[in-house]
Amino acid sequence: MQPPVTGWRCAVCGAHTPIGHALSWRCPNATEADRRHAPQIVQEMAPLRSSGAANPFLAFRRYLAWDAFAEALGMSVDQRDAQVTELDSLVAGVAGTGFHTTPFERADALSDALGFHADGGVWVKDETGQVAGSHKARHLFGILLHVVTAERAGLAPWSRPADRPPLAIASCGNAAFAASTLAAALQWPIRVFVPPTANPAVLERLHHLGADVVHCPRLATDPPGDPCVHRFREAVAAGALPFSVQGTENAWCLDGGRTIGWEMARHMEEAIEGPPFDRLFVQVGDGAFAACVAAGFRMSGITPRLHAVQTNACAPLERAWELLPSVGGARSAAQHWADCMWPWEHVGNTAADGILDDETFDWLPVVQAMHEGHGRPVVAHEQHVLQANELAVEHTSINPSHTGTAGFAGLLAARESIGADERVAVVFSGIRR
Repeated sequence: MQPPVTGWRCAVCGAHTPIGHALSWRCPNATEADRRHAPQIVQEMAPLRSSGAANPFLAFRRYLAWDAFAEALGMSVDQRDAQVTELDSLVAGVAGTGFHTTPFERADALSDALGFHADGGVWVKDETGQVAGSHKARHLFGILLHVVTAERAGLAPWSRPADRPPLAIASCGNAAFAASTLAAALQWPIRVFVPPTANPAVLERLHHLGADVVHCPRLATDPPGDPCVHRFREAVAAGALPFSVQGTENAWCLDGGRTIGWEMARHMEEAIEGPPFDRLFVQVGDGAFAACVAAGFRMSGITPRLHAVQTNACAPLERAWELLPSVGGARSAAQHWADCMWPWEHVGNTAADGILDDETFDWLPVVQAMHEGHGRPVVAHEQHVLQANELAVEHTSINPSHTGTAGFAGLLAARESIGADERVAVVFSGIRR
């Protein structure tokens, strides 16, 4: 038996929420006036093991917060497995694939092109073939498992599927596409809040999936920050369910996202000869992805040096990191949120537009992971963003987007400080559309 998740603890105020509480996606002390709270999963370290199932939500089920929640409600092991299988089948009916373990291999040609020695190199986790073409669906499936379980147990404010409130998400990229795909699979209404500049091709896909797309121009009355996030929060306050990949809006997205880190850690232990990875480069928008990958590795007892990558068009995390020494360091970050993290004032343009979040909402677990592993943020310039994608397409069989290779762009930006014998892991997180 693996130690289950016991609940949530806010990294800011310390409030604890037992795992059996339904729809517990925000800190109980968070208010509309004080949103600076960050529930984190409470779980003891344990040897990381996989059941061997191809579906990561089955392979690592006993480590998931959703599984602990379902167990607390009295669901048997067979019932929990059956629910994952049932929902996964519905997803596959819309997406063309269910959830599966994705490839994670040394990119030999890419490693050679960057001048790495045979003992070092670049290992690429390829998420482009995952549900909806990116890692985002992993985060959202964890939320979906929790909400469906609560609904079927009679713990939701609605009594039948026909009365479901809409799901809500602020995104115009892979997260929106993933959210709309999962919503369509369960015939759940969804409202997607997008900027006026959203890609028409993406909007067409969202409409095809049945999403209610809401355009969000900046209003004269809006405070600083993304207008899409403002409208999303208003919708949630009016009764919509936060179907978000931001842990501060729905902490349950931090659950399923960890499966990608678990896959990488287990593959490294089982199939890769030699020492563990020296560095891990992960692209950062809202921060949940990097937080989840780092947490997944940590469960296995492996702490590679984490580099959270943003671009010079929008780098609030790097700014926060530079401010931390003035407030007592990473361990004091939670008590100095307002002093370190606020919306980027002038968001620029970049081909990696999927990480242009003006605020790194899930910054606390990311800076903690970098502190523990002796890492630091990396800011990539546009030439790194463009070059990274070109090299990825030229030297691998993967067709990722510029956002999908943004973590690799951080490796290029830091290449001169990385030894040729070091082992580096990156994630190609989303497909080119």
